[in-house]
Amino acid sequence: MEKQVITADQAPEAVGPYSQAVRYGSFLYCSGQLPLDPGSGEIKGAGFGEQTKQCMMNLEAILNHAGLSLNHVIKTTIYITDMGKFPEVNSAYGEFFQEPYPARACIEVSALPKGAAVEIEAIAASS
Repeated sequence: MEKQVITADQAPEAVGPYSQAVRYGSFLYCSGQLPLDPGSGEIKGAGFGEQTKQCMMNLEAILNHAGLSLNHVIKTTIYITDMGKFPEVNSAYGEFFQEPYPARACIEVSALPKGAAVEIEAIAASS
């Protein structure tokens, strides 16, 4: 099997030496998405909830480009800079999924690139 790099124009460009996503077999590994506006590359959203929604929209754009949807996501990891804002993040995140929900981890970090408050990565699987 070979790795296939996925690059979606509808999502922000990578801000470093990595791919937006890599397909390997039936799995798609999506790099952490910051709440960046795909056009400007700037942070979009002032609050944790707004930033979470932009992260999710960026992930969705990558998944769609790969022929998948959020229904194919089996695991996410959320990185946030303030665990006290978890309810706000959780509420916004919940708007994008329905049961059966993917597995998830949420980790508080001291800082994220570009001063973001939230970053979300995902693993999806096609059948």
